Amino acid sequence: MNRAVAGIALAFAGLFLLNASTASAQDALEKIRQRGSLVWGADQEGGGPFIYPAADDPTRLEGFEVEIAEYLAGKLGVKSQFQQGQWDKLPDLMDRGDIDIVLNGYEWTPNRATRYGTSIPYYIYELQLLARKDDESLRAWDDLANPSDGELKRVSVLGGSAAQSYLESRYPDQVAIANFDGAADAMRAVELQLDGIDANLQDLPVWTFYQNGFPDLVPIGLPVGRGYYVILTRSNETALLQQLNRAIIDGMLDGSLRRIYEKYRMWNLTQSERGLDVDGKGNFSGDRIARAAGESGPDEQDFQAVRGWSVVMQRGGLLVWAAGLTIVLAVISMPLAILIGLVLALCRMFGNGLLKFLASLYIEVVRGTPLVLQLYVIFFLLPEIGISIHAFWAAVIGLAVNYSAYEAEIYRAGIQAIPRGQMEAATALGMSRGLTLRRIVIPQATRLVIPPMTNDFIALFKDTAVCSVITVVELSKQYYIHARSTGAILELGIVTALLYMAMSYPLSLVASHLEKRLARERRK
Repeated sequence: MNRAVAGIALAFAGLFLLNASTASAQDALEKIRQRGSLVWGADQEGGGPFIYPAADDPTRLEGFEVEIAEYLAGKLGVKSQFQQGQWDKLPDLMDRGDIDIVLNGYEWTPNRATRYGTSIPYYIYELQLLARKDDESLRAWDDLANPSDGELKRVSVLGGSAAQSYLESRYPDQVAIANFDGAADAMRAVELQLDGIDANLQDLPVWTFYQNGFPDLVPIGLPVGRGYYVILTRSNETALLQQLNRAIIDGMLDGSLRRIYEKYRMWNLTQSERGLDVDGKGNFSGDRIARAAGESGPDEQDFQAVRGWSVVMQRGGLLVWAAGLTIVLAVISMPLAILIGLVLALCRMFGNGLLKFLASLYIEVVRGTPLVLQLYVIFFLLPEIGISIHAFWAAVIGLAVNYSAYEAEIYRAGIQAIPRGQMEAATALGMSRGLTLRRIVIPQATRLVIPPMTNDFIALFKDTAVCSVITVVELSKQYYIHARSTGAILELGIVTALLYMAMSYPLSLVASHLEKRLARERRK
């Protein structure tokens, strides 16, 4: 009897959990429709053909995934809303609830399928081996596996991509792998023979899109490593996933997706092997569908690397705007770091045993861990316990926390430089220790620590670049996005360097002036 009751209870509990899960999945889709927008995450830095700033208007985004997102949003009856994120952190953004889906060339893997909802493939990709035209030692896959000179070939890949997995599984001891953060950078390294790199294994759609910008590279052998690009959703959002699957199938059946792929030169025989492509009347068309009358893809020059200083005139304003965000981050973070650092220094020097221990522990932990890890904890891990912080303020907090540990040690050194006799004299005059610190010790210590603090302020300007890992598009991230989408690496790099100099050099002059002034005062 008891077992029967327990079984019924478990059945009801399971039914309850199932209903709760279904309700949650339905709620996700309902929230999207109530909000009126499908928020999708991608990384502009990845460039074409996925997502990149338009050549004629860098504030507008282009790419086949931009158009797929618009198509999917339209099928859901909402608008498409893009959210920038670092490529390998996009699933974390989705877990936080910042985005609804990940749509950025994510390959299907068993591991991802166990952690997230994975749509039916919206594209079948293949991998293409690339080498230099003048490199006669590499003309087939066999040359990669069995080099004529007996030395391992170095192959560049996008770090964490299917290309890396393919080489590691097929040629574990026969090639040396060099990981890059950008597909274009990986191809450029082969052209320039950087660090002895001989070849690049690239997603075929990327090579097809960029090949005109790399005239010194040639494809080697046939494409390999076929796999699937899928959309990621949170694991319990089955209703949203099912709607996305229906939309993808509809797009295949009515030719909408094919038109997008043809526009970006991504259509090939592999796509037609699914046998789902039909014309407007529903007739299966194989690989013979003609483009709509008058339809054409992007101009040939759109796929060429943009050279010359004209790109600076076109996109320099975006770099200046990003520099403004960098300034705001630094100006807000540094005063907070100084204030926290002063409190920590006082606790460590004048607090009771517990305060001294906690202050020392804080300082050592923060100084002993990298800024990127601290930002990751604040932005990605705190939401696990119900504390979700906006990316900008997470960056401010991360910078302030990181630099506060260093400012604490600077202030501690400054306070120790004040002769103890001054505190003793103040105590003899009847002043409390708190009043003595506030009116005598801290003001003098502040004058001593201003030069090293100014140097830290300069360093903080450059460390804002790390904040791109939590989706903050500051100056360095903006540079990477536009340098890779235009090919104007040198021109935009010079502008970016000048902007950093314009922000930091005045502070260098201030620090130098203060150091000289304090040195003169000490000699008196």
